[in-house]
Amino acid sequence: MIKTLRGYAFTIAGIAIGVAGIVTLGAMAERIVRFIEGGDRFVLGQISVAGRGMGMGTGFTAGGLLPAASLRAIAEVPGVSGVQAQVMLPLNPSTSQFMTLTQELILGVDLTVPTPNRHYPQLPVGEGRYLRQGDRRVAVVGASFAASHGLRVGGRLPLEGEAFQVVGVLQRTLTAPDRFVVVPIEDAREQWIAKDRMLRTLLASGAAALNAPDLNTGAAVGWREGEDPDAVARRIAERVPGVNVQMPSELSQLLRSSTAFFSALLFGMGVLAFVIGGLSLANTVAAAVFERIRDFGVKRALGATDLQLGGEVLGEALVVTLTGGAVGVALAMLLGTAVDGWAARTGQQLFFFSGRLLGGALVFSVLLGTAAAAYATVRVVRLSPAEAIRRGA
Repeated sequence: MIKTLRGYAFTIAGIAIGVAGIVTLGAMAERIVRFIEGGDRFVLGQISVAGRGMGMGTGFTAGGLLPAASLRAIAEVPGVSGVQAQVMLPLNPSTSQFMTLTQELILGVDLTVPTPNRHYPQLPVGEGRYLRQGDRRVAVVGASFAASHGLRVGGRLPLEGEAFQVVGVLQRTLTAPDRFVVVPIEDAREQWIAKDRMLRTLLASGAAALNAPDLNTGAAVGWREGEDPDAVARRIAERVPGVNVQMPSELSQLLRSSTAFFSALLFGMGVLAFVIGGLSLANTVAAAVFERIRDFGVKRALGATDLQLGGEVLGEALVVTLTGGAVGVALAMLLGTAVDGWAARTGQQLFFFSGRLLGGALVFSVLLGTAAAAYATVRVVRLSPAEAIRRGA
């Protein structure tokens, strides 16, 4: 076995390079797919409602003020099963207010009300614990946020002059919650006042009769069993004035359309990688078989049958392509891990090596390599032993 692999060292190297290229680009595409699937699952699990107008709030439940009276009115709409007030703010107000892949967000949640999101009744915690009712000045941070800020459970996170203790780190979801700082809504309201000069002026002037429960950027709304969430969302928009309602299906479509360019780009790159890598792999294997044409001619002259030669070539091709594929997968993972390790300093992850990707790459390399070897073998056995020896010489 080792002797066979040594004889095909350059062939294995060529296969490994081709497979590594396919797997690397595939891992980038898988990362985008996981982001879209995670975001889609999140937005389809709730109806997102925000106060009408513009404010510092950002994300899915963001807009102007959504007062407590509006929350009570939403809860009374037929088909609504639960309403959780939220405050979602950019950690750094000087950055863009639009939802991006890299924006760090403060999410304040009302811990007296169960989270109505059907798919995420509680964000999955990897270390420590989630928030509990009665908590103050504590935070649960996303995996990417923790990595970029060097935070662990028990660490301290300064927010607008206040020190928050990190009690939990979320599992990596490869989507928006990876950059969340989740805090009790009371603390988020204080953060909002500290960050928003206009809000401070409004409260100080007394022009609006606002209490603490009125300071919400939005709400997550659940629906009863058997109800159509889009129909419930339309009902809320019709019956509750002064709110912006995002229907789950429309928000899902918006998310998908916003990442469509990157998905199409990576899909095209993946197809190109499969074509180039596949041609490189097939050519490498076929060339390795043709290089042994004299050896095959000698064996046929000594009495070897076509079936015996075919079995020998296909057996070697299977070993060589499987080895080259495995080396290529390992090379891609090594490169991806190194790049992700460097990017982790800013909380980024560029590659996701899923099981279906790695298994598919190995199967692809073996099938294509075996097909190329079979084609080359058929060409060789059509020659007479003397012709094969002459050409090989």
